[in-house]
Amino acid sequence: MRLETCWFCSSNIYPGRGVVFARNDGTIFRFCRSKCHNNFKMKRNPRKVKWTKAYRAARGKDLTNDTTFELERKRNRPERYNRDTMQKTLKAMERITEIRNQRESRFIANRLKERKRQEKLQARKQLDQEIHLIKSPAATETVASTSKAKLKTPIEKVRGREKMQE
Repeated sequence: MRLETCWFCSSNIYPGRGVVFARNDGTIFRFCRSKCHNNFKMKRNPRKVKWTKAYRAARGKDLTNDTTFELERKRNRPERYNRDTMQKTLKAMERITEIRNQRESRFIANRLKERKRQEKLQARKQLDQEIHLIKSPAATETVASTSKAKLKTPIEKVRGREKMQE
């Protein structure tokens, strides 16, 4: 079973699905659904349509340069069937999907790290600006005055002791 990829959105096309468009010069375009086919007919650029993989790759939102993608390449040479190599291949495919999922989750976490930091800074700034909504001004003044008084009294006592010792 051969899985083709959609020319517009780069998703998989399973056998018996999708639309094929052949141009006069012989180039073949395969589309997964009518949405992709209609966007192609409207001459839209897949890199400017937000829901396509090309857009996400161009904007740095998806992991694009990874060695695991190299294994998905289409190869048109026939291979002799061997049970041992088939089992090893299936095990390797499972491991590769595991590795790819880990790398994608790491990539997404790193991409969102900056946004989290900005949100935290913005929340801190808003809290500093609107502290009067949380605490009353009188409470903040009394806290400030008691803290100043506490700081001044030990120093005065120490100075008094020094004078007494002289």
